[in-house]
Amino acid sequence: MSVSVAVTGATGQMGRAVLDAADSREDVEAAFAVNRGAPDDLEAREEIAGVPVEPAREFDRLLADHNPDALVDFTGPASSQNYVAVATEAGVASVVGTTGFDDESEQALRELAEYAPVLKASNFGRGVQALLSAVESAVADLPGYDVEVTETHHNRKRDAPSGTAKTILETIENAREDASADSGQRVHGREGEAPREQGEIGVHARRAGTITGEHEILLAGNHEEVRLTHRAEDRGVFAEGALDAAVWLADREPGWYDFEQVVAGEQVAEGGGQ
Repeated sequence: MSVSVAVTGATGQMGRAVLDAADSREDVEAAFAVNRGAPDDLEAREEIAGVPVEPAREFDRLLADHNPDALVDFTGPASSQNYVAVATEAGVASVVGTTGFDDESEQALRELAEYAPVLKASNFGRGVQALLSAVESAVADLPGYDVEVTETHHNRKRDAPSGTAKTILETIENAREDASADSGQRVHGREGEAPREQGEIGVHARRAGTITGEHEILLAGNHEEVRLTHRAEDRGVFAEGALDAAVWLADREPGWYDFEQVVAGEQVAEGGGQ
């Protein structure tokens, strides 16, 4: 039996990728798709993978009419929060790939997870989960080594550093004895006289062309260096992961989930709002 998904931000790069991926799978079907700029004229509406893109203001009605199993959202922080709030009220699970949330807006999502399952991830690539595991191990095994994180994305990406880079940084900070979660330990680029301080983590964001996404972690010390890299060559990787998450999440109890649990096949969620 297939899982039906509602797709927001349908004409964006990730929205299109999600609809294309859903069209090629037997375990998922697109219930409906919306986009903020979709026209009222039915004949003028774009179709993606056979799914008409409807105006975002119709989201509430469409949700009630189609009763999907899950929402898949790649939009912006403000619109994402609104979509998830409406989906939660309807008892629909939400898979959120939107990045750029501040602490307050992410906390609002966590509070919504008390009423319906919410899974938020900065990256839906299974390879990224393997990268995070390798980073954690390498940082713990190489105490005192200098660490630099570099991420590269297409020239239209809005937030910097990327959500994935922030997750990598959190993993590094948690694994190091000589660094804390204090954002002051992170140095974003360098200019002028900028000697490296003990324990700092260099962070560099590059934006160019149509690059899908690349993250590199450099650890250097003791006359040696280790480089860990993940490179995504197609957005379909993230779309497939988001749909895997939707299938996994659809029948879960309310709570706050992450993609690591999907990859690991875990059965227990962190309590909503925690």
